[in-house]
Amino acid sequence: ENMKSSVSVCTTPLNGRHGKYRDSRRNRKVADITNALSVSPVDVAALRRMAISEGGLLTDEIRCQVWPRLLNVPSHVLEQEPVERENNKDYNQVLLDVQRSLRRFPPGMPDEQREGLQEELIDIILRVLKNNPQLHYYQGYHDIVVTFLLVLGERLATALVEKLSTHHLRDFMDPTMDNTKHILNYLMPIIERVNPEVHDFMQQAEVGTIFALSWLITWFGHVLSDFRHVVRLYDFFLACHPLMPIYFAAVIVLYREEEVLECECDMAMVHHLLSQIPQDLPYETLISRAGDLFVQFPPSELAREAATQESTAASTFTDFGLASTQQRPDSVLRRRRRQKQAALESSGAAGPSAVAVAGPSVARRFVRLAVMGLTVALGAAAFAVVNTALEWAPKLDLFP
Repeated sequence: ENMKSSVSVCTTPLNGRHGKYRDSRRNRKVADITNALSVSPVDVAALRRMAISEGGLLTDEIRCQVWPRLLNVPSHVLEQEPVERENNKDYNQVLLDVQRSLRRFPPGMPDEQREGLQEELIDIILRVLKNNPQLHYYQGYHDIVVTFLLVLGERLATALVEKLSTHHLRDFMDPTMDNTKHILNYLMPIIERVNPEVHDFMQQAEVGTIFALSWLITWFGHVLSDFRHVVRLYDFFLACHPLMPIYFAAVIVLYREEEVLECECDMAMVHHLLSQIPQDLPYETLISRAGDLFVQFPPSELAREAATQESTAASTFTDFGLASTQQRPDSVLRRRRRQKQAALESSGAAGPSAVAVAGPSVARRFVRLAVMGLTVALGAAAFAVVNTALEWAPKLDLFP
């Protein structure tokens, strides 16, 4: 039908046809979300698929209805009691962090409105901590809370943040960073599965995973400047397993493969490169790829490696054993890459067997083609991710 339509309106500008298609697809998605919300019980699995698929939940108005369902929080929350600030042990640190959060508010927002929201932000954080004394505040927590405040308003944001803090964010809110470090330890095994060359390079540089800490503990809210991208990622993360942010961190590193491998193999240089996250990422493609990698390499498969990972692993490669003290590690790696490329070009081989022996260069091209071939909606992978999320999700009484 779409093909017939485009033939019959061939005089319509190309952008116009694409715009009509996007509008039609958007309207269809809104209708699907409305239907999932209107049935009893609410079709949470369908809502999760909508949150994962291209464009996420589309608008903040829809998020106000769907985010609570994804966390099994009733949308009719009660009034909260006033918060006592002065005697709260976290108040001073929370105040400092909130005062530094100016860039998290929309540009051009009147000062009076922003200051009012900052007061609400402080209250939400202190209220959640008071209600859950087992939770410990960490710097960066406010970056997550402000996202929910801006989308949902104070009352509903408080309820969702409290649920999130006792589930998805729970490991970050321990008195020590041990569990947070453990989650970061999943990063390198994921990268190794997809691109051993990038993994090897990072191991040689001894860069560790600390560059991704702020990504993980703020769900990228601290490092992305465009609020639209932040809420799109929150749609995705809320619909998925709580370890999905580390998969997304991995696909960002993998996407930047060429930059990484061209960088000097030095801890400070590689850390600086990776910690400066690009703002023009192809978010839908990366979301699709993260979901696909989660299905291919689930956390259960990586758990043993993550448990034995060190944050800055020592080099064990023979390449570096052969390097003299006059040679910098990056020159050794560059020479290795040139040798592989030369061997590939001289062979002129094609076909599956050639790919198998050609090394990472060709393999990366095939991985790239495979990723680009994925539907952004994830297809079967979306169902697997959704089912995993549903199995993990808190089992509470369903609300009407």
